Amino acid sequence: MNFPPPTEKQARVIWLAVTGFALATIVALIVALVWGLGQVLNVLSPVIWPIAVAVVLAYLLDPVVDFLERWRVPRTRAIVLVFAIALFLVLAVFSSAVPRLVVETGQLVDNVPTFIAKLQTRANEWMKNPPAPLRNILNRVGFHVQPQVVATNEVTMTNLPTTTTSTNSPPSAGDTQSGTVGTFVDPELVRKASAWVAPALKTVGGWIPQQLSRLVGLFGIIAGLALIPIYLFYLLLEKRAITDNWTVYLPVTDSRFKEELVFVLRSINDYLIAFFRGQVLVAICDGVLYGIGFAIIGLPYAFVIGAVAMVLTIIPFLGAIVTCAGALLIALVTYGDWQHPLLVLGVFALVQGIEGYVLQPKIIGDRVGLHPMVIIVAIMTGTTLLGGVLGGLLAIPLAAVLRVLMARYVWKRRDKEAGTPMLKLK
Repeated sequence: MNFPPPTEKQARVIWLAVTGFALATIVALIVALVWGLGQVLNVLSPVIWPIAVAVVLAYLLDPVVDFLERWRVPRTRAIVLVFAIALFLVLAVFSSAVPRLVVETGQLVDNVPTFIAKLQTRANEWMKNPPAPLRNILNRVGFHVQPQVVATNEVTMTNLPTTTTSTNSPPSAGDTQSGTVGTFVDPELVRKASAWVAPALKTVGGWIPQQLSRLVGLFGIIAGLALIPIYLFYLLLEKRAITDNWTVYLPVTDSRFKEELVFVLRSINDYLIAFFRGQVLVAICDGVLYGIGFAIIGLPYAFVIGAVAMVLTIIPFLGAIVTCAGALLIALVTYGDWQHPLLVLGVFALVQGIEGYVLQPKIIGDRVGLHPMVIIVAIMTGTTLLGGVLGGLLAIPLAAVLRVLMARYVWKRRDKEAGTPMLKLK
């Protein structure tokens, strides 16, 4: 039977359905790929995370080794010297900073319930009697607020009725003992003991494998930490061999496709260098500046806030906002005035100004790294889909891959169609 050809409207519907099916298939493949990658990371995380940390440290320490090598220090000796300096700094930090960090963190954790209660009390007070500056602002914009005097009626425990309970209750029938202890074994006692022993054995049977699993996990963490210096040493030692010969080991024959692949991989490496050498060093400087600034204005737990900021400010914008919000809450709860929150905002503005006008130009310069929004979305997506810190760390290279591919094959192609030539291979 010969079917008539579809009309123009029917053909449009058919092509729309085919396009939707193709898009759904692509989305399903991407979801399956991300899920599979998450499962692989979950299984191979003890192997991957030491290598990932070693690669990040190699990005940071390689310029120092190259600097020593330019002063005619053999590369092996330069690496050993850098390791010795790093070990000295780590020991100095652990001997001076870590004990104080542990003490302040414990104090902060212990005082969290007190902070919450004080914050609720101050919020209620401010709702009834706003501070003078806020009250003046509200009066100027049309909300006439007058301070309220709240009379408090203290209630003492002596005014409350007391109730007494009699403890002289008649003994129950079950309290009487029948027979002599030890003359015979009560079957009810045996039944209760059996009912208690079975769950206890089950609990112990589940507790032992759980503790063994934790012990194995702890051993894996210790082994991973021990492997990081080894990986780092060989990455720094074989840096030139890797950079000069890595294209030879690509399982691709010499062709236009291999040239494209080499260009993409080199571009990804440039983006990762710009991020790790730039953003990580800027975050460390920000954490130190926050700690010093908050300590100068007398803010409690300034050391802890600076240490947390050193980690959080790796994520642009988001880390700075979280750090500022936490410092403001501590200032409000501790002092209850408006001067110390203003001082916190002043420290925050000063550090952001130093970062924008001094640190970023000196450390990162004019190198083009990943956009801050790309970093935020990548880390949040990686920690959600791939799981944990390792997923967030590996999401940055994946974001660099996507950035390079889009710039190479989508955005530049559009520029070419508009009349601008595509980016040439280096």
